[in-house]
Amino acid sequence: MEPLLWIVLGAALAIAEIFTTTLFLIMFAIGAFAAAGAAALGAPVAVQALVFAVVSALTVALGRPSLRRRLLDDDGPARSFGAAAIEGERALVLERVDADSGQVKIDGELWSARSFDATQVFQPGERVRVIEVRGVTALVWRDDFSASGELPES
Repeated sequence: MEPLLWIVLGAALAIAEIFTTTLFLIMFAIGAFAAAGAAALGAPVAVQALVFAVVSALTVALGRPSLRRRLLDDDGPARSFGAAAIEGERALVLERVDADSGQVKIDGELWSARSFDATQVFQPGERVRVIEVRGVTALVWRDDFSASGELPES
């Protein structure tokens, strides 16, 4: 029964990490899974708690700084990940995009899309730029610049 409790605690901490994205709670989830392993091997509760504390402390002290360095650019600002990572990316319109509906392809993934400016309408085949992500919907704007950043030729 004790391994199951540690697994539930580890899963709850891992799920909570998804919402905080601080790379802190996941370290304690790892500790909880290690304690579940100790419990499965028949260790007493005191040893399980010690395994949890030691593994959590080691992952916070050794693992978190390494992960944070990997997520930093050379300049220092943190890289975006998840839905925020697609903001600023180019997208291909697959279905007509207006203020109410639409679909685009971003880096090979299909996204529902809406026009950032309610007066703009985009037809299939047009290129747009992702301005913002709200939930699972990309808000897009006309991509007036080529890949090199130059204005398109008239």
